[in-house]
Amino acid sequence: MKLSQFKFKLPEDRIAQYPTPYRDDCRLMVVHAKSGVIEHRDQFSDILEYFKKDDVFVFNDTKVFPARLYGNKEKTGARIEVFLLRELNPDVRLWDVLVSPARKIRIGNKLYFGEDDSMVAEVIDNTTSRGRTLRFLYDGSHEEFKRVLFSMGQAPLPREIIKREAEAGDFEDFQTVFASQEGAVTAPTSCLHFSNRLLKRMEINDIRLAYVTMHCGLGNFREIDVEDLTKHKTDSEEMHVNREACDIVNHAKENGHRVVAVGTTVQRVLETAVSADGRLKEYDGWTNRFIFPPYDFHLADAMVANFYTPMSTMLMLTSAFGGYDRVMRAYKEALSDQRYRFGTYGDAMLILQD
Repeated sequence: MKLSQFKFKLPEDRIAQYPTPYRDDCRLMVVHAKSGVIEHRDQFSDILEYFKKDDVFVFNDTKVFPARLYGNKEKTGARIEVFLLRELNPDVRLWDVLVSPARKIRIGNKLYFGEDDSMVAEVIDNTTSRGRTLRFLYDGSHEEFKRVLFSMGQAPLPREIIKREAEAGDFEDFQTVFASQEGAVTAPTSCLHFSNRLLKRMEINDIRLAYVTMHCGLGNFREIDVEDLTKHKTDSEEMHVNREACDIVNHAKENGHRVVAVGTTVQRVLETAVSADGRLKEYDGWTNRFIFPPYDFHLADAMVANFYTPMSTMLMLTSAFGGYDRVMRAYKEALSDQRYRFGTYGDAMLILQD
């Protein structure tokens, strides 16, 4: 497959800037992969009509932290955006970050954060053309440092949304209701559609829930700069699969029940941690698995996805699961229907393999 095969025109006004008032109120397109039939449902909560007792939904329980900070450069006072990626060394307050504008920041520069410049960071390394390593100068405990640092941050909304001003409710909107494992700089967007009310209905219907963890990084959103997709290398992301999740998923597979991957991050976790005999195994580590058509999936029988932006790795994985021609036809249908919304806060797609 070539990069250009995933290019399509997406009008800017079709990218949702806000979520629906209730998480499960968005629209749902249902794609039957074998027959090619497409259904349109006005409520995401209608998804329960397609599943039975002991079917399993697998969610990503990563928790987003307020990764976007704004500081001022010493002497010049220039406003600098700092995007926290991950903590490298808690003992000495080292963080891997992106800075913008990058051309203004060099090794040795100091950045000041907070209304009273109470947080200071020093640039100690240039890791990439945009990336830097910062050492935060803070004398308190690590817990206090994290609390103060995060109190200065904003929800790390994607670029297509932050064209508007940040608002008070953004961080709550950008977090799943079951988020528990801190470490992500972007939300597992397909999981955002599930409300506490919907999860309770699933429990009442004896639908099983399993949780895995992938700390979503920015690698999924970096532009691909090669036409030949076999030459693209994606960033590694930390992931964890515990025994409980393995037992739930493997029991479902052994007894003929369906396993639903909620989002592209869950698909990548399942495909990384699947054993040769088709069972999910415990895993603690990293993955840089990049999935695009054609690809044979080993665990999921269904998938919940969003409507993604052109030439994105998420669209490529979705096309691999649902079939390139079928998924692109579904996107064409969604674009012709003015009610479908795209992006992080957009509508959802359910792909069924049977």
